[in-house]
Amino acid sequence: MNIDQALLTLQADNLTTFALPLFVLAIMLEIAVARRQQRQLYEGRDTLVSLSMLVLSALVEFLPKLAAFLAFYALHEISPLRDIVERQWWAWVLLFLLDDLTYYGFHRANHSVRLLWAGHVAHHSSVRLNLGTALRQGVGERLHKFLFWLWLPLLGFDALMIFSMISLNLFYQFWVHTELVQRLPRPLEMILNTPSHHRVHHASNIRYLDCNHGGVLVIWDRLFGTFAAENAAEPVIYGLTHNIRSQNPLHVASHEYQALWRDCRRANTWRERLQYLFLAPGWQHDGEDRRARVLRRAKPGIDSTN
Repeated sequence: MNIDQALLTLQADNLTTFALPLFVLAIMLEIAVARRQQRQLYEGRDTLVSLSMLVLSALVEFLPKLAAFLAFYALHEISPLRDIVERQWWAWVLLFLLDDLTYYGFHRANHSVRLLWAGHVAHHSSVRLNLGTALRQGVGERLHKFLFWLWLPLLGFDALMIFSMISLNLFYQFWVHTELVQRLPRPLEMILNTPSHHRVHHASNIRYLDCNHGGVLVIWDRLFGTFAAENAAEPVIYGLTHNIRSQNPLHVASHEYQALWRDCRRANTWRERLQYLFLAPGWQHDGEDRRARVLRRAKPGIDSTN
């Protein structure tokens, strides 16, 4: 398959193009409802930054997405399961589960490895949570994202199936970025990633840091010990542990790479530089260890599952 053929096939993956008008209508509806309730959920400059991140991430993602499509195609061609796993209903169900597990691993890695966090942090840089914030995509993470999905074509899933499922997963995640929905019925809260669970994910409170990484399902967080329930006794504080003040989209997209570079330059050894790159955000060679798990251990009485 040459590049022209790949581009033609990728055009079939048009869910994002279809979804964008729905996203815009949903944002307008949320603004209207918030105004009726006299709630200040949106701020003009903040929303413009979110839209800028969407455009920047789409531009940065183009070549990695094309390369990933070609890689998925090649890996699918050598898969011993390619003639067994086609587009049966059970294959879509299985792919949904495996894709969501892959997204969990990708998302958790973005919070656990500082080099990856530098590409994801822009998504958490707003001190507000609304449907516009959902469009504030991490720009740098587009460079490494698809590496996490390389195992799926080896299981027999074709490239277009995988890209379609990735898009459906992201489509679902748009709707959990809101304060207007409080809690869903308990059975759904136990299984799905909901607005309540995702508010926790965007929190800077120590109780909530680095929790609830699931895409559609929250069962992975419950299984792997990264789940935290929203606690009415501790309202969510959105943003970063150290918020940035700039509304410059380029700075929002790159500020953590700049901070990481500065930390690597002042490190004394190559081991310390590697630790800055691959340990979780908050580790320092010459100061307090402020990684999320360390901060939680230092505050007895925190039970994130309540």
